[in-house]
Amino acid sequence: MRLLWIVALMIFSNGVGVSGLNKRPEFVNIGATLAFNSTIGKVARIAIQAAVDDVNSDPSILGGTKLRMKMQDTNYSGFMGIVEALRLLETDTVAIVGPQSSVVAHVVSFIATELQVPLLSYSATDPTLSSLQFPFFVRTSQNDLYQMTAVAEIVHYYGWREVIAIYGDDDHGRNGIAALGDKLAERRCKISYKAPLRPGATRDEITEALVQVALTESRILVVHTLSSWAPVVFSVAQYLGMMRTGYVWIATNWLSTLWDTFSPLPEDTVHTIQGVITLRMHTPDSELKSKFVSRWSNLTSGINANGPIGLSTYGLYAYDTVWLLARAIGAFFDQGGNISFSNNSKLTDLRDGDLHLDAMSIFNGGRMLLEKILQVNMMGVTGQVKFNPDGNLIQPAYEIVNLIGTGYRKIGYWSTHSGLSVVPPEKFYSMPPNLSSSNQKLYPVIWPGETVQKPRGWVFPNNGRHLKIGVPNRTSYREFVSQVAGTEIFSGYCIDVFTAAANLLPYAVPYKFEPFGDGMTNPSETELVRLITAGVFDAAVGDIAITTNRTRMADFTQPYIESGLVVVAPVKKMNSGALAFLRPFTREMWGVTACFFIIVGVVVWILEHRLNDDFRGPPRRQCFTVLWFSFSTWFFAHRENTVSTLGRLVLIIWLFVVLIINSSYTASLTSILTVQQLYSPIKGIEYLRSMKEPIGYQQASFARDYLIDELGIDESRLVPLVTPEDYAKALKDGPRKGGVAAVIDERAYVELFLSTSCEFSIVGQEFTRNGWGFAFPRDSPLAVDMSTAILQLSENGDLQRIHDKWLMRSACSSAGTKLEVDRLQLRSFWGLFTISGLTCLLALCLYFLKMVRQFSRHYSEELSSSGQISTSARLQTFLSFVDEKEEEVKHRSKRRRQLEVVSNRSEDKSMYNSSSKRRSVESSSNRGIECGSEV
Repeated sequence: MRLLWIVALMIFSNGVGVSGLNKRPEFVNIGATLAFNSTIGKVARIAIQAAVDDVNSDPSILGGTKLRMKMQDTNYSGFMGIVEALRLLETDTVAIVGPQSSVVAHVVSFIATELQVPLLSYSATDPTLSSLQFPFFVRTSQNDLYQMTAVAEIVHYYGWREVIAIYGDDDHGRNGIAALGDKLAERRCKISYKAPLRPGATRDEITEALVQVALTESRILVVHTLSSWAPVVFSVAQYLGMMRTGYVWIATNWLSTLWDTFSPLPEDTVHTIQGVITLRMHTPDSELKSKFVSRWSNLTSGINANGPIGLSTYGLYAYDTVWLLARAIGAFFDQGGNISFSNNSKLTDLRDGDLHLDAMSIFNGGRMLLEKILQVNMMGVTGQVKFNPDGNLIQPAYEIVNLIGTGYRKIGYWSTHSGLSVVPPEKFYSMPPNLSSSNQKLYPVIWPGETVQKPRGWVFPNNGRHLKIGVPNRTSYREFVSQVAGTEIFSGYCIDVFTAAANLLPYAVPYKFEPFGDGMTNPSETELVRLITAGVFDAAVGDIAITTNRTRMADFTQPYIESGLVVVAPVKKMNSGALAFLRPFTREMWGVTACFFIIVGVVVWILEHRLNDDFRGPPRRQCFTVLWFSFSTWFFAHRENTVSTLGRLVLIIWLFVVLIINSSYTASLTSILTVQQLYSPIKGIEYLRSMKEPIGYQQASFARDYLIDELGIDESRLVPLVTPEDYAKALKDGPRKGGVAAVIDERAYVELFLSTSCEFSIVGQEFTRNGWGFAFPRDSPLAVDMSTAILQLSENGDLQRIHDKWLMRSACSSAGTKLEVDRLQLRSFWGLFTISGLTCLLALCLYFLKMVRQFSRHYSEELSSSGQISTSARLQTFLSFVDEKEEEVKHRSKRRRQLEVVSNRSEDKSMYNSSSKRRSVESSSNRGIECGSEV
C-alpha cells in the first residue's frame, strides 16, 4: 500500500513539473523608447500601440499570452533616451522596440549586448550599427547603406561627378555620409565638400554653412539631417538664391517622412522645396497594407489638435516590428523557452550605489529569442519581412520622388535587384537581377527653377580666386607657346586655342597664366602635369602631348592638334640614271616575275606540244619558242595560238597577272621619271632600331622614355637636342662627326622645322598616334566643357585659322619634290603569283592524268603481248608516247584496230572451212557403214 502511494506521488509530481515547465506566462514585458512629439515618434507611437492591441486580440499568436508594452518618452534628448532604456531594462523586459535615434542606439546596444536583451529599431538606420559589435541590435527597417547607394546611383545616372553633403554632425549623419562617399567612389564620383551642422543648429549657423557651399563649384547638394530642423536648410537656401536654375537638391527620406506625416505642409515650406528630389522607403501594395491605411484615420482621430497625422513608412515598419517580435516570442515559447533573469556579476559590486544599476538582470533566454527574431519570415504591411545573413531586411527598395507644386511626382524606383527603374521592383523579383546601365531609367524631373533641362551640376566657383594655369616656359619652338619678355603675357598657338575655347564657355572662367620652367631649357611637361595632382596648378596649357602615363595623373581635353612621333633624316636628290627603268621593282620582284614567265611558257608548251604544230619541231626551235612565247606575253605580242583547253586556261590567268604587273610598273616608272625624288638610307623607325647609330630627340620630350621603354633603344644612343638649329647641325654632321643619324620628334614640331630646312625630310610612317590637349585635375567638369568648345572651334573653322596664323610658313624650294617612292615589293603581288602557280599546277595534274589514261588504253595490249619489260623501258615508252603528236597516235590506233578486224575475219573463215571438211568426212563414213550392214 505504501508503494502505491509513492508511485502515485511520483506521477503527480512529474505531471505538475511538466505542466509547470510548459505553461506560458500571462504577460510578457516589452518596452519602447521614442520621442513622442517627433516627426517619427508621433506616427510610431500610434502604430506600435495598434500592433500591440492587434496581437493581444489574436490568441493564436502567443497562445493566450499578452504583450505588456511600456513606452518611454525620450523628449528629443539622447541623454533621456539612454536613461529611459535603462529604466526599461530594470523591469525584466525581454525586448525593446527602439531606440528611435542612431545616437542612442550606439550606446544602448552595448548595454543590450551585456544583458542579452534584443533591440528592434525601426528608425535607427546608421549603417555602422549592422556590425558584429552589436549582435543584439536588429534593424527592422532599411539600412542607410542602401539609401546612400540609391543616391549615388542617381548622381551617376545623370552624369554628375561631384556632390556636396549637408548633414547633421552626429552618428546618423556622419556615418550615412561616409557610406555615400564609398558608394560614389565606386562610380568614380566623389563628395567635393562637406558641410556638417550640429544637431539643433540655429538659422545663423545654417546660413554660414550654406554661404560656404555657394562658393564651391558643385551644384549637386545632398541633405541628410533630422527632420526637426532640416526644413530651415531649404528656407535659408531660398533666401540665398540657391533654389534657382542650375541647382540640384537631393534629400534623404527625412523629407518624404515629413511630407507624409504633416501633409499638407505650410505654404512657405512647400515654396522652398520646389524641384527637390527625395527618397521614400518602398513598401509594396498589399491587402494588409490597404486595410491598415484605411484604419489609420480612426487610429489618429482626436489625438492631435494641430491637425491630422499622416502615415509615414516609419509607422508601417513600427507596426511590423511589434508583429515580428510577437511571432518570435511565440516561436520562443513553442520551442520550450522560459522567461527568466539572472544577476549580472559585474553589477553586483554596484549594489550599494544610488543608481541601483544592480536592478538590471541578464535575460537568460535572450540569445534564443534573438535567434527566433532573425528566423521570422512573415508577410506584413511593409511586404515580406525576412532577414538576410547580414541581419538586414531582404529586398531593400526606395521610391524616388520629385516634389513639385503642392504635391509630388514619383519618377522611379531603386532596388538592389533592378537598380533604377520606372517599374515597381517587385515586378522583377521573379527574374534574374539586372543592373546594366542600359536598363536604368527614370521619368523626367522638374528641377529647381521649374526647368526640365538637366542641370550641368557645377559652375565655376564664385570665390574670387583665379585659376592658376601652368604654362611651359619654352626656349625653342616658341610659335607654340612663349612668354613675352618683361611681361606676364603669354602668346602662341596653344594660348590662342585655349583663349578661344574659354570664350565659348557658357560661363566666365577667371584664370591666370603662370610660367613653369627656368627659360633656359625646355621644362618637363610630365612634371607640369604632376603638379596639377599636387595642387600647385589648377590646369596646364601648352604643347602637352596626351600620353598614357599623363592620363593617369590628370584629365585631358579633346586633342586640338594631332602630333605623333616621326623620324627626320637627311635626304638627297635622286637623279634618273641609265638604269632607272629597273627601279620600280625590287630584285626579288624582278626575279620571281622572270621565273614565272619561264614557268608559264614551259607549262603552255607541255599542254600544247601534242596538239599544236607551233610548239613542235627540233629541240632548239622548241626552246626558242618557249622563251619567245613567255616574254612576248609581257606586251601581249605572242603569235602562237593555244588550242588546248588547259593551255588557254593557264594563258588567260597569266595574261591577267601580266596586265596588273604591267600597269603597276608603268605607273611607278612614270612617277620616278617625272617627279623629282629624294633619297635617304634610313627607311623608318624599324631601320633605326636595327642600327647602332645615335638618335636625336627634343630635350624634355616624352619621346626619350618612349624610345627606351617601348622600343627598347639603348639610352646611350639618344642625344638630347634643344633648338631647331641643334637639329640641323646634328643631322648635317651625321654620326661620323658627332652628330646623329636621325631625329625623332612630334610631327607638329617637325613640320615647323622642315618649313625652313629642305635638306631633311620625314622618312617612314608616323609610329605613334598622339595629340595635344589641355590638362585639368581628375574628374574636372571643366575638361568636358573645354572639349566641347574645342570641337566647336574645329567645326566653325577657327581652329584652322589659328593654326594658319602661327604655324603656316612659306614652302621651301624643294616643295615639289617627294621622298623616294617605295619600290614595288613582292608581297604586293604574291596573291596573283599564287593564283597563277596553282592554275599551272592544276593544269599539269589534269594533263598527266589524261596522258596516263590514253597511254594505258593505246599501249596496254602491246605491253602485255611483249611479256615482262623493265620499268625504264616502260617509262621510255611513255615519254615517247607523250612526245608523239596526238593525231599520229590516233591514226596508228585506228590502223591497228582495222588490222585486228581483218585478222579476226581470216581466222573465222579458216575455222569455217576446217569444220566443213570434218563434217563431209564424217557423213561419208556413216554411209559406208550403212551399206555394209545391208549386205
